[in-house]
Amino acid sequence: MQLNSPRTHLKSLSLTSEVNPDDLEINQQAIELPITKPSFVTGDGNNSFAGRNSQLNQKSEELRHTLTAHRHDRQLVILQDFPDPDALSCAWAYQLIAQQYDIKCEIIYAGTLSHQENIALVKLTGLPAQRWSVQTLKSKDLSSYQGFVLIDNQGTTSQLLPVVQQAGMPLVAVIDHHSSQGELKSEFVDIRPFVRATATIFTQYLQAGLLTLENGTNQHIKCATALMHGLRSDTNRLMQAQEEDFMAAAYLSRFCDAQLLNAVLQANRSKPVMDVIERSLKNRIVQNNFSIAGVGYIRYDDRDAIPQAADFLVTEENVHTAVVYGIVHDEDEELEVVVGSLRTSKLTLDPDEFIKEAFGQDSTGRFFGGGRTSAGGFEIPMGFLSGCNENSAYAKMKWEVFDAQIKQKLLRLVNPKDNLIQSE
Repeated sequence: MQLNSPRTHLKSLSLTSEVNPDDLEINQQAIELPITKPSFVTGDGNNSFAGRNSQLNQKSEELRHTLTAHRHDRQLVILQDFPDPDALSCAWAYQLIAQQYDIKCEIIYAGTLSHQENIALVKLTGLPAQRWSVQTLKSKDLSSYQGFVLIDNQGTTSQLLPVVQQAGMPLVAVIDHHSSQGELKSEFVDIRPFVRATATIFTQYLQAGLLTLENGTNQHIKCATALMHGLRSDTNRLMQAQEEDFMAAAYLSRFCDAQLLNAVLQANRSKPVMDVIERSLKNRIVQNNFSIAGVGYIRYDDRDAIPQAADFLVTEENVHTAVVYGIVHDEDEELEVVVGSLRTSKLTLDPDEFIKEAFGQDSTGRFFGGGRTSAGGFEIPMGFLSGCNENSAYAKMKWEVFDAQIKQKLLRLVNPKDNLIQSE
């Protein structure tokens, strides 16, 4: 899942992957352009399944025509900086579909894979995602690519978007299940906020005949297993799945390797993740069934510990929503960003609306965060205040200020009558 995150200047490492992130990366300098084609659905998701199925067939045909028009091309598939299983698996599915049209795709992300399940997914399946820093991308001969594709994101969560835009590379397709994050000019647009996982969308493409999976093809089995993991991850183990998601899971079950999927799911949490969960437990405050925890400074490579801590806190008795945040820093660069994740079991709470209302927009009109059903995230650049943490007293003071400000903004919605910062 992708969420807004402006970590434009943080040093890129050669995510990502999860993220899990599950969460956001906004590029503060991303360029916005008008959409020239309507997304798949713009309503509230109340359309009948039969009606949506008709639209699905239309979208599948549109994608087929788009791929046909780009036969023999070379494309970049850009994921959010911290890609999650949904993004990773769908990018792989797109690559396999594009191969049917002799289109060569390279799947890239700028950040890191820090969630243990994401690392296991890539290693065990051989998923062909590459870690490219901004400098790596700039060093490439981009004229050899005829276009780029955004999958499970809309460009707001990738540091790489401005580079390809500045190179004049056309956007061929945007395929995502998150709420609209801005305006983009693309040949093909399939944005479905009512669908729980982008993996469901891609499975429907497979069912429509864009690629025929075969049980005898090892790559197909592994990709189907990855899609099942992505679908399972973004639907909270199918507990929030809808009809389309269940139908997609049923189709994938014909090809999925259950033993391989279990191996991915059994990946152990690292010690840094356990330390962050411990800090979240120690620092949390609970008001009106919201659990809010600041976890201090976190290394860039351990960024996915934040959503995992939120996953843990939301399981506490009498808590329906958990928000965990910290200052993610690159040890080699004096640059930092506030990263936060939200998890909720409250059906009437819209994470996208809640986060956007809490943290607002930057000077260009981009929201600092957003979300989907049951999950959300935010990232706020620290700009001039980044770095200089060698002075422990200063670092402590800086964290206390950001911690108080974030709590203030959250509690303004959680308990409007309270004011965290009391005036003398």
